[in-house]
Amino acid sequence: MGAVQLLVEYVAPVFLITSPVTSYADQIWSIHSQRSSLGFSLDIPLIMLVASILRIYYWFGVNFEFSLLVQSVIMVFVQTILLKVALDHRPSKAAEAGVPFSSLNGHDAERPYNFWQWRQQRPFWEFLLYFVTTVGILQLLFGTSTFFVSILGYLALGIEATLPIPQVIANYRNQSCKGFRVSVIVFWLLGDLLKGVFFTYSKTPMVFKLCGLCQFMFDLTLGYQYWAYAEKEGAIEMKKRRSMQIS
Repeated sequence: MGAVQLLVEYVAPVFLITSPVTSYADQIWSIHSQRSSLGFSLDIPLIMLVASILRIYYWFGVNFEFSLLVQSVIMVFVQTILLKVALDHRPSKAAEAGVPFSSLNGHDAERPYNFWQWRQQRPFWEFLLYFVTTVGILQLLFGTSTFFVSILGYLALGIEATLPIPQVIANYRNQSCKGFRVSVIVFWLLGDLLKGVFFTYSKTPMVFKLCGLCQFMFDLTLGYQYWAYAEKEGAIEMKKRRSMQIS
């Protein structure tokens, strides 16, 4: 058995199935231990929950790799926990303003109907419940339609491909990556590479490959931000230390 075949048949599926836990456990623990989700974009659990739910329904129409279905189910569970923890520990000022997550400089744009920026937690769970129910009804009505199934697939994977964008924007506004764990981006990039190999050598629909490539490019941007802002923050910290020594 060749190395590539071993990777595709055994290593990649195990990594994909466990990736929701390995990627987000540290972020969940960090928010819980610090009792603050400041700097963390709550759009991340929104994107992953919507994308994973759509991908679960998509599986019933296409029956792609079973490991990807299991990953989606686990991802829904993990992202639900992440959403709950982030809402429980949102900064007090953000909670008072009706913003469930907040940038470090306070520049958060309002959205139509305050979508995903509600004061209470209940609307978040109601939205997810309505979303699951609505897509489920559509699946029952149009699940045999090739066009409908294709739309589900492109929506699911297209939305997931935008995953890093909210955090990239938040980091740019803050000029800092504080609040977002480096372990997450490391696992994102590692996952992108493994998924690339897995999608290339397995019988996976082309939409997985295209959206995976887009997500990899966004993840690289996020990785660059970590490097750039770490350099900047290091220089500022060094300047502070020198000024303290002089004084």
